[in-house]
Amino acid sequence: MDQAEQLRIIKASQQQAKPLARVITVTSGKGGVGKSNTSINLAIQFRKMDKKIIILDADFGLANIEIMFGTVPKHNFCDLIYQGMNIREIITWGPMDVGFISGGSGIAGMSNLSRDYLNYIIQNLVELDSIADIIIVDTGAGISDAVLEFLVASGEILLVTTPEPTSITDSYSLLKALYRHPRFSEEATKVKMIANRVEKENEGLVLFDKLNAVVSRYLKIPMTYLGSVPEDVQLLRAVMQQMPVSIQNPGAKSAAAYERMARKLLGKEEEERQPKRGMSAFFSHLTIGKK
Repeated sequence: MDQAEQLRIIKASQQQAKPLARVITVTSGKGGVGKSNTSINLAIQFRKMDKKIIILDADFGLANIEIMFGTVPKHNFCDLIYQGMNIREIITWGPMDVGFISGGSGIAGMSNLSRDYLNYIIQNLVELDSIADIIIVDTGAGISDAVLEFLVASGEILLVTTPEPTSITDSYSLLKALYRHPRFSEEATKVKMIANRVEKENEGLVLFDKLNAVVSRYLKIPMTYLGSVPEDVQLLRAVMQQMPVSIQNPGAKSAAAYERMARKLLGKEEEERQPKRGMSAFFSHLTIGKK
């Protein structure tokens, strides 16, 4: 299928489903910095604000979302593509009715699908826009081709970083790879940094200023500071018990930090500034330009 045909499918699908869901992609330059914890706890905070949430676990081979939720999914994205299931059948419902979809290896194989298969998938994803207000895409960590494709397709990226020197360096390397991607659009992409595991609140802003100074000078990628999450033993205990800290201990300082960031993301000015692409357009971007 050529690019023009794919764009026609996108346009047709978007005309059938309004309003579109807001798609937020959470990523990191390296593993172990709290990316999936961020996705899950923001999802819980959004639910507390009466938003309908779906998480797409796009970290192939690592079932972080289901482990942290303590819920084993019966189906994944492969079942939509190869078993003829519809989008509602592959959603697993976790705590507080947060839905999540296990990506499996199905998403990575989308570029090889025929026109009929792609059309079927996109029509299903149109329905996903009507199920959720916000869709959180939890990517793998690092600078793999799969991660970069997700970031290029996303208009709103949350970059999770810690004060560790390797985390800062890897975050910059990820942004550099994104900037060099042939389909990266500076105008259509907003990167928001989250400082995780900080000792003091101002440490997060100092970390942002350091990274942003280099990014602004060499990459020209617009980046803003979303907030910080403090080092918190309550969060570690919640992880060990496979329960989001925002549910297990809403009064924990880390849970309060996630609540502040969720409220900031849902602020009126922020909502108006952030255009909604919808999930069908997001996935179609993953296949455009591929052989």
